[in-house]
Amino acid sequence: MKIFAAIDVGSYEIGMKIFQMSKKYGMKEIDYIRHRIDLGTDTYTTGKISYDHMEELCEILKGFTGIMESYRVDAYRAYGTSAIRETRRTDVVLDQIHLRTGLSVEVLSNSEQRFLDYKSVALKGGGIFDKIIHSGTIFVDIGGGSTQVSIFRNAGLITTVNLRLGILKIRERLTRMEPRRSQYDELLSEIIENELHSLRKLYLQDMDIRNIIVVDDYLPYILHRIGERENPDFVTSAQYLDYLEKMKLMNHEEVSKLVGIPPENSSLLMPSATFIQHFINSTNAEKLWIPGVSLSDGIAYDYAERTRIIETGHDFDRDILTSADQIAARYRCSQTIIASILQVSLAVFDSMKKFHGLNRRARLLLELSARLRECGSFISVSAPAESAYSIIMGTEIIGLSHKEREMVALSVLESFPGEAGYTRAFNSSDETFRLTVVKLSAILRLSSGLAINPRKKYRSVRAAIKERELIITVESAEETVLERFMALEGAKAFEEVFGIRPVIKSKMVT
Repeated sequence: MKIFAAIDVGSYEIGMKIFQMSKKYGMKEIDYIRHRIDLGTDTYTTGKISYDHMEELCEILKGFTGIMESYRVDAYRAYGTSAIRETRRTDVVLDQIHLRTGLSVEVLSNSEQRFLDYKSVALKGGGIFDKIIHSGTIFVDIGGGSTQVSIFRNAGLITTVNLRLGILKIRERLTRMEPRRSQYDELLSEIIENELHSLRKLYLQDMDIRNIIVVDDYLPYILHRIGERENPDFVTSAQYLDYLEKMKLMNHEEVSKLVGIPPENSSLLMPSATFIQHFINSTNAEKLWIPGVSLSDGIAYDYAERTRIIETGHDFDRDILTSADQIAARYRCSQTIIASILQVSLAVFDSMKKFHGLNRRARLLLELSARLRECGSFISVSAPAESAYSIIMGTEIIGLSHKEREMVALSVLESFPGEAGYTRAFNSSDETFRLTVVKLSAILRLSSGLAINPRKKYRSVRAAIKERELIITVESAEETVLERFMALEGAKAFEEVFGIRPVIKSKMVT
């Protein structure tokens, strides 16, 4: 049995959940401590956390360390989200927290944060999540600084978009406008509608959306008032909209009494509730699922999964790869070339485990690089490498950290002859970062040479180490003279990195 603490330093609240974990019994939440503190308003308006809020933050976290000691916590993870991420001097804030509380707080990128929320829903819901996303589903993850919208169809992730509008930003914008009570609902709807206009036009047209899954701190209170007793996390859209109309006739104090939350939190509830109203109206979704999970749940699930305390049947890596596939489709990448690069690069990677020293996560980054290598040609045929780099760095891939996305972008950049990915990678002080980019790009450069023809498919690709040579055997119904020549152009870089000489062999099959 392990005791684990998950700490979420959020935009408008700091929370810590304590869990018992074991392989036999799984995960059980045993305590949940929450403290409201409005860090986001500081960050979003001034770019820094005020002295008073910094003092309060450290006092809260000191209290959390005392609670962890009383529970004899075996391990913890503490993560900061947008309020910390968007400060001007994040490193200074984290250093102060560590010196004054002893806690090591890491900052999640937006995609990492949303992926943990998504993971908590998928794991907590058991088979419910996988069942729901077989039909058209929108996953709406509402935060203080932004909202993540992910679209699923046929159990696959179609796309994910970050809207730079969260409930704190909505509330602050409304506060500055100083609307009369009669103007509040209309202004709130206008702010939300302006943000959703492009999303609806680009992604929701011709989409058959049946379900909306919502991650939010306060909306579960509404559902528990109107949901069925045996399944309070689900309501129909009609039930939700009827209840919301009643709430709109009330002031913040009346809303807080109705749903059972502190009065200071009701001003954050209405922006969330109205946000979902607009999604229902935009999609005609039939049902809402609000499972009541928090980032702390995602942190704990992720830790339990990584340490193999729990097993999950959902393939989260597949969701990351599906996101890359959608990017490749958007930029008209050749599926034949992608398939060939994947065949060769993964065969090479798997055959050289003793020589490259890379882990399973690096293999995932290689798969992503292979899927996205050709996306730059859509922007510029004459400069595909730089274009691909810009696309990857400018496109959020849910589940990847910023550093991992940069690894993929640099690996793709350097896989083109004459590019300077190595130089940029070696500007990093992180040795693991530098070596991973160098190794992945060497594999990708070798593999892309064998995938030059968009009309040529390989029946199979095999790779094996014999003495100090990597023997790559490709089976094809056509001659591969050009492909072998182009692959050998990248062989020099490969040999330099790994000390192994690639030898390309072809086998004609009918």
